[in-house]
Amino acid sequence: MNAETRRFLLLSVLCALAAGALMGLGLGGGFMLDDAQTIVNNPLIRVSHLDKESLLTAAASFQAGHGSRPLAMLSFALDYWRQDGLDASTFKTTNLLIHVLTTFALAWMLRKLLTLARWPERRAAAGALVISLAWGIHPLQVSTVLYVVQRMQTLSTFFVVLALWAYLALRQAQMAGRPARRWVLAAGACWLLGMLGKEDAILLPLYCLLLELTVLRFGAQPPWHSQNLRRTYLALAIAGAGIYLLWALPHYWSWQDYPGRDFNSVERLLTQGRVLTLYLTQMLLPLPSRMPFNYDTYPISHGLLQPPATLAALLVLAGLLVWAWRWRQRRPIFSFGIFLFFAGHAITSNVIALELVFEHRNQLPLLGILLALADLLQAASARWQVPGRRLAVGLALVLLATGSAGALRAWHWGEPARFARYSVQVAPESPRAWLELAGMWFDRYKQTRSNNDLDRAIAMAEAGAKRTGATSAYANIVTYKSVQGTATAADWQRLFTRLNEVPAGRREKEILWTFLQNARAGIPLDRGQVVHLITTLSERVGFTPIENLQIGVFLYTQSSQPQLALSYFVRAAKALPLGDPNARQLAAELQAAGNEGWSQEILRANAAQPGRPNP
Repeated sequence: MNAETRRFLLLSVLCALAAGALMGLGLGGGFMLDDAQTIVNNPLIRVSHLDKESLLTAAASFQAGHGSRPLAMLSFALDYWRQDGLDASTFKTTNLLIHVLTTFALAWMLRKLLTLARWPERRAAAGALVISLAWGIHPLQVSTVLYVVQRMQTLSTFFVVLALWAYLALRQAQMAGRPARRWVLAAGACWLLGMLGKEDAILLPLYCLLLELTVLRFGAQPPWHSQNLRRTYLALAIAGAGIYLLWALPHYWSWQDYPGRDFNSVERLLTQGRVLTLYLTQMLLPLPSRMPFNYDTYPISHGLLQPPATLAALLVLAGLLVWAWRWRQRRPIFSFGIFLFFAGHAITSNVIALELVFEHRNQLPLLGILLALADLLQAASARWQVPGRRLAVGLALVLLATGSAGALRAWHWGEPARFARYSVQVAPESPRAWLELAGMWFDRYKQTRSNNDLDRAIAMAEAGAKRTGATSAYANIVTYKSVQGTATAADWQRLFTRLNEVPAGRREKEILWTFLQNARAGIPLDRGQVVHLITTLSERVGFTPIENLQIGVFLYTQSSQPQLALSYFVRAAKALPLGDPNARQLAAELQAAGNEGWSQEILRANAAQPGRPNP
């Protein structure tokens, strides 16, 4: 290791530690949103001993992904084990460590990339350090690093960066005519580990193809190896396009609204044009006030001019792609950066029915934009002969401003009440932000049993209802007042009135499930009003067979009107396949309880509709 390499090693460690120290301002925050289902309420990660069976069970416990992402789930279990409990700061510390390691690895990967792009050696090292530091301290990283469940994303990014580093070393060896087998194995192993963190690591071959089209140009020794590379990537590109066109597109496409969403495939694709330009502005102008975290009110594009910004956004994105393609030989790093931004969104900005906007999707695409900016700066400084000292001062000021914005945002994330208040401040029309603020005070009440905390929860729910008109806010008012013992018929009527004023959909269903869960948990809700809520929503939304069964079970076991359960049981039985075990089990349990008539009626309903697909 020569002196330059030792110096780079020291500086890359310092950059990584600086990124970690900045994000560490948010370690005091709590769990939130999807953390509940995946971590807090997931008993399978609560391992007390590191035995094989417990660890394998924990690794496969990601219910939303049907057992996928085992590496991330296993890491959650290890965090629980080492703390012997659910301490959010312990989980966030692991996220922080992954971010530090990724920032360090990124510096080394970028050094090799810029060297292969024929940047001068010292300029390549300096550029790698600046880009990796800017990436590590950027405010967009805060919601990825400090939102515990997004460890799935950060783990995937870490191993993708390592895989890209290994791929560049592999290609460097091939261009020099040296053996490269160890780098093949390293890149493959990192790619596999990345996919075990989160499946979007599958995009690695696309990233490598973009490197070939811009920086590497399929160079290899001997020349026949270069031809083999071209043929291999051509075959992969054709296979990828075929899988997308013949499987993914027909499988995920929907002309109607996606189940549980307010948009269809066309609307989602149109909206993603505006979403991608939003991400670009957040990267280029990283103000915390422009990063609300909650985007549940983001407007959907219903046409090219609905809203007009849709067409403008698509034209901007098309212009960027054309620019990158035309400059792929002139400025390969710029072109690769722009292509990397789009490639990183190839899954999340496509036809899969995901939420429209999420900041964590930018972790790798952010690198692309920083690379493009760095290459433009490199070209501009060379053209106008900017003195090195002046350039260094300018970069230092930019990094200081970016780091200050990142530190401010991390500080807001560092305490639950502070974060909840700030979320409402930057997104005052977001029902989710108000829901989190009221919920934060209610969670405090559950710990302290202080009437002041419960009063604040009710006050925040009232303020959220007044500002947003969200049905969830009215539902929380009823719930919190029921806990307090002050809920009135007027409170329930306000909820029913609002439910009748808005289109019924996924959010209204979620309100029902929350009420049923709270009733089963012992919250003293008026059971008659809960039954009225069930009948009201049943007239306006459709329920799956399993949902009808769940409603029927609640009515039969938890309400004062068990006779209402039969219609839901029959409705479920008719829709279930002939002989479905759910229908048979329900009939058997009713018969064992002495309700022979209902049991026979359910079996007759199930027999009347044979051959239905399993829900």
